[in-house]
Amino acid sequence: MSFPSFGRMNFLNFLECSIPMNSIHYGFLSPKAACKGMNRHHPANQFVQRTKTLLASVLITVSTVVPAQEQNTDQTPLPVALVNQLNKLSSGPHDGFRANHAKGVMVTGTFTPAASASSISRAPHFLHPVPVTVRFSNGTGVPTLPDASPKASPHGMAIRFDLGDGASTDIVSISASAFPVATPEDFLAMLTAVGASGTDAAKPTPIEKFLASHPAALKFVTTPRPAPESFATLPFYGINAFKFTNSKGESNFIRYRIVPAAGMHSLTDEASAKMSPNYLMEELPSRINIAPVSFTVFAQLANANDNIVDPTVSWSESNPLVQLGTITLTKAITDQVPEQRKILFNPVSLPDGIEPSADPILAIRFPTYAVSYGQRAQ
Repeated sequence: MSFPSFGRMNFLNFLECSIPMNSIHYGFLSPKAACKGMNRHHPANQFVQRTKTLLASVLITVSTVVPAQEQNTDQTPLPVALVNQLNKLSSGPHDGFRANHAKGVMVTGTFTPAASASSISRAPHFLHPVPVTVRFSNGTGVPTLPDASPKASPHGMAIRFDLGDGASTDIVSISASAFPVATPEDFLAMLTAVGASGTDAAKPTPIEKFLASHPAALKFVTTPRPAPESFATLPFYGINAFKFTNSKGESNFIRYRIVPAAGMHSLTDEASAKMSPNYLMEELPSRINIAPVSFTVFAQLANANDNIVDPTVSWSESNPLVQLGTITLTKAITDQVPEQRKILFNPVSLPDGIEPSADPILAIRFPTYAVSYGQRAQ
């Protein structure tokens, strides 16, 4: 097996320094000792704890990923089971593409922090401008899905902040303020129910039964989400909470909110029916060629009663927002396919000043992304 850009051992070293202890559940990792990997002395990559035994578990993700058509068993690690089921739903795996959010466009620019950012976190990218790489995407694992399809929403916005000296930190967000389920096990159950609810399924179908017993999932799938005019007119939300700590040692739990400078604009059903299958992917680079595209990044502060480990619950609009800075996008990536294929976003690769919450959905994200990466990198 070959790995684009990295090479196999560099990829393993990268993974070894990219998963904190709160991501080692679900049969994927086994905690042992401190990490011995890339940038381990760099302050931006000083995680709470590391694992030294990741190399063995990585074999699951990059060498022995269970084929999507095989039935999942109780022995299948949960990240692998999730990727298998996502692939099954999209008639995949599709060579070189992600198991979810397969279709996307990647652009670059700069993040400029606001003066208020350092008041709630001492993270290095809140102190001075840094380069960013941003990937916008459609939902599902179908790389040919028309951009105006209802299945394309929620859309994704993944942001990589380049901290220098090979270090980085990421935000992974979607165009919905909440997630359908609170645990990885329920997410797998929901995906499995969808797969078992074909046109010939008896009524009530498995997914109808699931939604009847999971009100947050029912709300998620029935919330209207019209097709966006552009990725540049779509708001994005970090559904998971993080702990921010400033230079005084003061801490707050936050969720990210990303607001487009161009305003929030969507298409009517009539207009979306006339759009080309790739209109979002084509429109953003064209827009950037005319003028930069900007987003303002905010931290929504938790109040004393907010649940910081349940992503199905949106926080109140009355919660304070602290401006973190502005993302200014100025250039589309030239080689979209290979560049998108090789980038692996990691929402728990965190610098000093930011810590993950105990949200189990947050904990499962990077292990699942790593499985998908190992598959598409073959």
